[in-house]
Amino acid sequence: MSVTELAEYIDLTPWHRFGFTASNGTILRAVAGSAAVHVVDLSVTRCMQWPTLIDMLSKRPGGPPALRITVPSARPAVPPQLGVSDEEIGLRLANFAKSKGVQLEFSVVQCASPSPTSSPPKKQAALCQDLASVLSNRQSLELRDGEALVVNCQSWIRHVAPGSRDAFLDAVRALNPCLVTVTDEDADLDSPSLATRIAGCFDFHWILFDALDTSAPRDSPRRVEHEAAVGRKIESVVGADDADGAERAESGARLAERMRRNGFASVGFDEEAAAEVRRLLSEHATGWGVKREEDMLVLTWKGHGAVYTSAWTPN
Repeated sequence: MSVTELAEYIDLTPWHRFGFTASNGTILRAVAGSAAVHVVDLSVTRCMQWPTLIDMLSKRPGGPPALRITVPSARPAVPPQLGVSDEEIGLRLANFAKSKGVQLEFSVVQCASPSPTSSPPKKQAALCQDLASVLSNRQSLELRDGEALVVNCQSWIRHVAPGSRDAFLDAVRALNPCLVTVTDEDADLDSPSLATRIAGCFDFHWILFDALDTSAPRDSPRRVEHEAAVGRKIESVVGADDADGAERAESGARLAERMRRNGFASVGFDEEAAAEVRRLLSEHATGWGVKREEDMLVLTWKGHGAVYTSAWTPN
């Protein structure tokens, strides 16, 4: 998939842009006044979130901060797959940032084993081990005094094995970030019971199929890619065990419990962030909506929760 095709894929529905929009607004607020910002980006969407944040920072009163974005070389090998290296993405982002008057450093932290782009999904155990090595090595992240550190998790938590999630969050908290953003699918698909997971798939994965009917014709390449991605998720939930790169989503409510249990406090989304989300949804089908659940925002389709986004700080 080319960068242009990836943008078309992401723009077809608000499934990804919802989290980008809400998170960027909260990041902007969290780093207000900071002269230097460092984002550790844990996501599967290959930095498509950051042009908008760069543009927002370029308009900050008093001038933009120096910005660093760090990505790990290890990531889940799941759609959307982009036929461009991380280094090329960084170069494109740097050129865009320069055009906006923002100083950007982009770095890729090499993990123990490279992330595949066309081979089967990276084993969960190996992925968790690679992430632990990255997050525990402050030197590899080049953390600097005076930087506002943000850890951004977009569609990432569900790829961390359930038994490793607390350790993952402990490692994130140890970095002492000023903000942690977590966006993921609002479904409970991590039960050890196969029957329960199958029922969960029926209750959740119809949403995107239904929404795509209003977004694109059946022969649209981007729609076909979305539908294939959902099919792969269902296969993973039903057929794969935790050692085989399985996806195990947990709902926003359960994620919130986990975050608090691991020493994080929630950060609410202000009305400006919610308004930006509503403006985004106005560009899509009328079935999309947004609701507040405690301090989270939840993307809905015909009233059914689809994707949650949340923000946290270490206690």
